[in-house]
Amino acid sequence: MQNVQLKKKLVQPKGKTAFLLPWIGGISFTFLIALLGYLLAQVPGFDHVGQLACAIIIAVAYRQLLGYPEVIRSGIAFSSKRLLRLAIILYGLKLNISMVLHEGLGLLVRDAGVIIFAIFLTLGIAKLLKADQMISLLLGVGTGVCGAAAIAAVAPIVKSDDDDTAISVGIIALVGTIFAIAYTILRPFLPLSAVDYGIWSGISLHEIAHVALAGALAGQEGLAMALLAKLGRVFLLVPLCFIAMYLMKRKSAENHSEAKVEFPWFLIGFLVMSLFGSYILGHSIHVSDETMNGVANMTTWLLTAAMVGLGLNVNLRDLRTKAFRPLIAMVLTSVCLSILAYFII
Repeated sequence: MQNVQLKKKLVQPKGKTAFLLPWIGGISFTFLIALLGYLLAQVPGFDHVGQLACAIIIAVAYRQLLGYPEVIRSGIAFSSKRLLRLAIILYGLKLNISMVLHEGLGLLVRDAGVIIFAIFLTLGIAKLLKADQMISLLLGVGTGVCGAAAIAAVAPIVKSDDDDTAISVGIIALVGTIFAIAYTILRPFLPLSAVDYGIWSGISLHEIAHVALAGALAGQEGLAMALLAKLGRVFLLVPLCFIAMYLMKRKSAENHSEAKVEFPWFLIGFLVMSLFGSYILGHSIHVSDETMNGVANMTTWLLTAAMVGLGLNVNLRDLRTKAFRPLIAMVLTSVCLSILAYFII
């Protein structure tokens, strides 16, 4: 009996090893599911859905079938929080501030109107439908700004639960893909020039990937305008987050709550990377297109692994009860946004 207990003590990891093994295992697990999402996204049909949404689907399915992998919780939590912030910081390289300020000021005004319209209309419809307000808020932000990245940036500021964040990201990715495909179908029937169609796509579609998918049909000039319009919305993510932080602090003061609103330091990183990519990379420091593509791919993988961590928290019973009405509110808002954007281009 003593020998058995001695063997157990020898086998059982201690100290740093006891912490590192689950931590490494959890991070590796999120990247494994991210890889499975990538592979699934290569399958015809799923190729329009994208790696992010496919990985979330797999993560949610895993949770329902096999439960949450408690042994490696620390690593999964690290992916869903720390890697998420790192991905948002690196996402800043996608934003060319110089281009937005020099060529897209007119678009920036329309982008601001689109964001305000999307958020308030989503919340208004959600209130009428008696939908979950947190998920509706996140979906409104994702619809108005830049999809999953915007949701991920705003979620910690407004104190969203991991499952609400994951549900919102999954919905925005799937619905956004459907809208992007619908745009490509409608393109031949719309009396729009290539440039106007690009602007329409850029100020109304959800993710940068969705804008690229739809805008590609308008040729190089149309696609360039689509991405420029979209970058304006990404640019406005920073002031939106600071407005959200101010409102949360005021709400806490009014309710005499002691809950603190953490300063979103990762947004400073986002801004720094945006400035670095806009004014230093390609100017003082020259890097190859292959390097920039590698950084973009790494950002996608980090964001996907982080979303896997969030997806593992999703309980489908909650999804049925909490997400259906916010989904309806978001779809109605997206339709109205597409119509509004069509008439303001």
